[in-house]
Parts: sequence; C-alpha cells; structure tokens
Amino acid sequence: MRKHILSAIQAHAAAEYPKECCGLVLGIGRKQQYYPCRNIAAEPNEEFRIDPEDYAAAEDLGEIIGIVHSHPNATSRPSPRDLAMCEATALPWHIFSWPEADLRTIVPTGSTLLLNRPFVHGAWDCWQVCADWYRREWGLEFEAFQRADGWWESAENTSLYEANYEAAGFFRVDQLQRGDMVVLEVGRTVHPNHAGIFLGADPALPGEDAATFGPGPFLLHHLYGRPSEIIVFGGPWLDRTRLILRHKDAQQTI
Repeated sequence: MRKHILSAIQAHAAAEYPKECCGLVLGIGRKQQYYPCRNIAAEPNEEFRIDPEDYAAAEDLGEIIGIVHSHPNATSRPSPRDLAMCEATALPWHIFSWPEADLRTIVPTGSTLLLNRPFVHGAWDCWQVCADWYRREWGLEFEAFQRADGWWESAENTSLYEANYEAAGFFRVDQLQRGDMVVLEVGRTVHPNHAGIFLGADPALPGEDAATFGPGPFLLHHLYGRPSEIIVFGGPWLDRTRLILRHKDAQQTI
C-alpha cells in the first residue's frame, strides 16, 4: 500500500469514526488514488455499503483496483462477509482497523469450496452455491443477481426465483434428474425462498469431502445462517419443494 493512500485511508477512518468508512483505490494511468465514498448502510457502525453514485463517479475517474473499509474498535481480521464479498467482487479488499491503525489486505482466490462455506446473504447463500456448482461442473455463468436480505417476507416484493428463472436459462420440469435446481419454501415466507442442486444418488464433489449418511437422493444447499452442506433430499424437504428447474444446456452437459 502506497504511503499517500494509507494516509488518506487513515484520515478517512478517523473522520468517520465510530462509523465504518469506505472507499476505493483507483488506478489512474501510472498513479494510484484513494477515493473516499459515502457509507449508506442502515447500520454504518456495524457494516458498510458504498453509495452507488460514488462508485459510478469513481469508475469515471479511473480503474477500480481495490475496495477499502474500516473496522472501528476491532482488529483488521476479515469477517466472513469480507471474505465472501472479496470473492464476489474479484478485487483486493483493504481492511483498516481504527484506532488500532492496522491495515490488512485480502485477495480473491478465484475458487471457493462448495461445502462448509459460511452463510453471507448476497454473496455466499443458496443461490450462489447453485451458481457456483453450475460454473464448476458445467461451465455455466450467470449474472450477479442483486438481492436484498428478507426479500421473500413481503408480498409487495418480487418473487425472485419465479420472476427470473426463465431469463437465466431454466425451464420447469416434473421429474428430477441430477443437476436440476430445486426451489423450496423454507420458514415464514410468502415466496419460494430457497434453492439447492439435486445430486441424485451421487453426492460426490471433486476435491471435497462430501460425507453423507443414507442412500440418497442428495441435495446440495446453503440454508440461511448455516454452513453449506449436502443433505438427504426427501420427507419435509420434498414437501417444501415448489419448483423443479432444469437449465436449457443440461441435456448437452450431463
């Protein structure tokens, strides 16, 4: 981290304290610059959300090469959300503790295990574990769908799975086969709010310990507030199923 950028981050963290500061590191030609942004999170003392207008203005100035935020009254150790969002943005994340004044940088690995990842809505959640399975197993790519936590709790909100599955290349089927996405209703909800990948009788995930119990069939999923896992799919899980979705490229890739 260049000294003038570190100094600018420190000044910003001190000015925003006890709120989290946030900003961007820009590459402008051969120079680098820290671009402070507004934190518009609902609880800025606990988290940050960069103002989209600030992000767009920064993009007009140069290339975004890093994301910065502070940890007030805490160490620079990354939270599960920091790790997840670092992977999601594919950019280095610079975490500055204040008033401790320690800087830590984390970088995306480009590869995250499907199992035992912590739950972080919008980054490591049920949709993302499905999207990551499709990318790893079938080479499919999906856009980064934006989703607010709790979208499923109000009838006034769009039912995201039902509204978007066709545009994402899926169609409804009645009989399950390996690789289908199962969409369920879990907990108090007015919309189908959970999804997983139907694995059939074979729970194997290359390079991961997919220890399971029972003969199957199996489902890979990531339940709210719990690590991602493989479960036996049947009983109450089957009762909660609302949609069985197959990707248009499934026949060629299976």
